[in-house]
Amino acid sequence: MNLFSSNPGDTSNYAERVERHVPGLRDLHHMAALLLAERVPADGRVLVLGAGGGLELKAFADMQPSWRFDGVDPSADMIAQARFILGEQVRRVVFHESYIDDAPEGPFDGAACLLTLHFLDREERLRTLCELRRRLRPGAPFVVAHHSFPQEGAQQDLWLRRNADFLVSRGIPASQAQGNIKAMKERLPALSPEQDEAVLRGAGFSHVQLFYAGLTFKGWVCNRA
Repeated sequence: MNLFSSNPGDTSNYAERVERHVPGLRDLHHMAALLLAERVPADGRVLVLGAGGGLELKAFADMQPSWRFDGVDPSADMIAQARFILGEQVRRVVFHESYIDDAPEGPFDGAACLLTLHFLDREERLRTLCELRRRLRPGAPFVVAHHSFPQEGAQQDLWLRRNADFLVSRGIPASQAQGNIKAMKERLPALSPEQDEAVLRGAGFSHVQLFYAGLTFKGWVCNRA
């Protein structure tokens, strides 16, 4: 799914289009910030992987005025979007046009990765999570959310149809919603919730807990073991 605008000035359209695709997006960001704040100190440093676009960074910065952020994203266009959306808050963010391998070593007090990992296959997802974990302090919180739904047979088709129905109810043309089903089924390397939780534990995270479920999207909070 291409949820993003390539025009850095088109922030209202960008936010609107993301919200049409992700149930409760603003609440997801709000909850993620609250969960991070359970363990991140008031002056903490937070790593945001897949930070392009900037919506979660803006929510985190607004809720925690003394946090500092490192935002990692491979897309210069998406980083430009994030800079524009952040406004004056951008001074608290250091952006890195890269992948996790080139992210700062930290150690960070917490991390978030929202609406990103479903683009990675299981092996690359595990490797990415291991690299992210390595950059966290022991016990640091990690919040993650992305597409996660059954991957076999009738249950996969059921949840993809529900996703399409949601998009249509948000004003997206039925033909486009059906095209999203086809694209997700053929090209999106999504995992089931059970598989996602196993990957998080395999990467060295503990206390993996589901905190968000919005049709095909799921979100977890966990700690660096």
